[in-house]
Amino acid sequence: MSNADLLPSLLFKINQNQLALEAAIMELTLWVEQRGSGEVEDNVRGALATISKNEEFINMTLAVLMTPE
Repeated sequence: MSNADLLPSLLFKINQNQLALEAAIMELTLWVEQRGSGEVEDNVRGALATISKNEEFINMTLAVLMTPE
């Protein structure tokens, strides 16, 4: 397997890690929300919004990179 063949797999794994971190952060956000810390919740939700906004582009790019030529 060449280095060029490894790139799509690497990016896919990085994306999986990002999604797992997003889910973990969301769980912590809900926990903080239940304890009444609105400012922390707002900050975390802002960061999660950035992740979600970028997720569509990442998925689209991965699809293009993994399409056989």
